[in-house]
Amino acid sequence: MTTTADLPVPIWRDELEHEYAALRARIEHLVPCLEWPMHLPWIEAINRLKQQRGAVIMAHSYQSPEIFHGVADVTGDSLALAQAAADCDAEIIVLCGVHFMAESAKILAPHKTVLIPDLEAGCSLAASITADDVRALRARYPGVPVVSYVNTSAAVKAETDVCCTSANAVQVVESLGVDKVIFLPDAFLGAHVAKQTGVELVLWQGRCEVHEKFTAGEARHARERFDAKLVAHPECPPEVLAEADFVGSTSAMGKWLAREQPRRVALITECSMADNLRAQFPATEFIKPCNLCPHMQRITLQNIYASLRDLRHVVEIPADIADRARLSLTRMLAVGRGERV
Repeated sequence: MTTTADLPVPIWRDELEHEYAALRARIEHLVPCLEWPMHLPWIEAINRLKQQRGAVIMAHSYQSPEIFHGVADVTGDSLALAQAAADCDAEIIVLCGVHFMAESAKILAPHKTVLIPDLEAGCSLAASITADDVRALRARYPGVPVVSYVNTSAAVKAETDVCCTSANAVQVVESLGVDKVIFLPDAFLGAHVAKQTGVELVLWQGRCEVHEKFTAGEARHARERFDAKLVAHPECPPEVLAEADFVGSTSAMGKWLAREQPRRVALITECSMADNLRAQFPATEFIKPCNLCPHMQRITLQNIYASLRDLRHVVEIPADIADRARLSLTRMLAVGRGERV
């Protein structure tokens, strides 16, 4: 198998500086000047190759700036990317994110070729629960519906009644019209949802390895030392959420920044998310803490190029699993249209 070490290094051309001047100006405070000459030939090579392939590159908000701004045609959270995969005209989609995201894109776009640049780009939440675990929960709580966070494998989605995102979890739970729901896999997100609804939630003890590391002390330090507003993702521990000025999903964070336009903010989430929003909100000073997702960082310009060149790695899902998983995702989309599932 060809590896990225076997790839020919793209040749630097002086005219690239002129051709990509607008991109350089937009992200010059996000990408160190010493790294720019290394990234730019790869960016140009990828953009040329994707045109030849008729491909679309989609990047999650946790991707590094040279990917998010440099080569992505579509950006957003995991659900937005999956929906875009279903809606776009391209027959080849390169999903720059983790494996469950590529699976979701394939589920909603079954007749398209979905590629992921690195098969090892996983997720601690998705890995925390299996289809067998869901079946065991159903046996333990007969008749109780299952709501699964989209940060799960296709096999788990196939055992699920309806999926949710961190943005619509409360709405999805209440749409079922029942008193008790099995909610999985993120225990912290589940606890946050439980505070906002009268529905009893049976929680699974999954964790995001990025967000569970944050502490209330770090949050307080950011506020007291830098006079920063605190914006936290609901996958963080409850004591961190209690310190926050706003708790919301990846997409909700951007909407809050646009609405509030804070002078300083600490985004208590993945580091690349703050980097990419910094380009959108240059008047706001972004203060750490943040943590990098090691799985998202496995996606690089080099393996994106290799994925396009060699059409690797193709995401495949058994038809019976994909069909049942598609039901759980489409039911969630129906909730967004105001329908009861």
